[in-house]
Amino acid sequence: GGNSSVPGGPMGGIRVVFGRPPPGAIHLGSMELPSFLGQGQGANATGAENGESELATLEGKLRAANLTDEARDAAARELRRLKRMAPQNSDYSSTFDYLEWIADVPWRVSSEGTISVRRAREQLDRDHSGLDKVKRRIVEFLAVAKRTGEVRGSILCMIGPPGVGKTSLGQSVAKALGRKFHRISLGGVHSESEIRGHRRTYIGALPGLVMQAMKKCGANDPVIVLDEIDKLGTRSLHGDPSSALLEVLDPEQNSAFRDHFLNLPFNLSKVLFIATANEEEGIARPLLDRMEVIEMSGYTTQEKVRIAEAHLVPKQLARHGLSPDELQIGRDMLELLCTAYTREAGLRELERKVAAVCRAVAADLAEEVEEAQEREAGGDD
Repeated sequence: GGNSSVPGGPMGGIRVVFGRPPPGAIHLGSMELPSFLGQGQGANATGAENGESELATLEGKLRAANLTDEARDAAARELRRLKRMAPQNSDYSSTFDYLEWIADVPWRVSSEGTISVRRAREQLDRDHSGLDKVKRRIVEFLAVAKRTGEVRGSILCMIGPPGVGKTSLGQSVAKALGRKFHRISLGGVHSESEIRGHRRTYIGALPGLVMQAMKKCGANDPVIVLDEIDKLGTRSLHGDPSSALLEVLDPEQNSAFRDHFLNLPFNLSKVLFIATANEEEGIARPLLDRMEVIEMSGYTTQEKVRIAEAHLVPKQLARHGLSPDELQIGRDMLELLCTAYTREAGLRELERKVAAVCRAVAADLAEEVEEAQEREAGGDD
């Protein structure tokens, strides 16, 4: 061995000894650098393999999706960009999410249900008593759609007090048509981005409520109820959401609706939109101009009694664990509840009163069962 000195040390240089270590030196043992480096390469290789498998899965989803021409071009462009990107890149996850959304949106997927006017009429009569004018208008709307082969035309807007069945009418229409149903609650929506989506430049950007509904339904022709459209937020610093809905509801424009996040045209002309509201005054005039208003004044006492017998009482009995033998509510009692205890146009308060009767009976029956069990236990002793 020899030795050499490296200048710059505190004692005039650092001595590097080749050969036998000097006395008092601490032996650190041997470090196998090749194996250590090999482990790092293996970890990197595993991460790369996981990334490649995710990309392969995503590419397969995009190929299987029935994309439009413009969506296919955008997906191919973003996928090439993603393959050149390192997973640690800040744009990697946002681009990956964007491509997943393109693959999941039902661009050309439609429901297999067909329009049957007779079945629709039967479904509406089975689910709703009364409301003859409203049901007739819905049946006429569906008849025109069957003859023309498309649901383009007036957007139905049902205006009436709470609890008269506006939202459930939309569910009945979806059942009759064999289509998916989705409800968008517009109460408190105050930003244009909640309707049209956020631009991808923002962190945590997402599509708007309309495109989220399309993805959840998995078809491009669902029945979408725009609930409480009169509670929509007014113009603010974040834009006017009622103006954003104009393109959604306009039959002449919604065939190429562009969400800010996807930034691709999507055909909404096959969607059957039904809006609900409590008051006409709260709806913006340009929005009201695109809809056909159907007034729903409420139910008569006889209609309430029929609905309670057919729907409300069986529903509350099942909810409270009671059988029809344990509790029977006659027509006289239902009429008394309607006239003396619930003075409303809808049915919500009546349902609450029926539930109160069921709770009282359930409590009495539970106490009787416990007392009988205690007597049996005392007799055995």
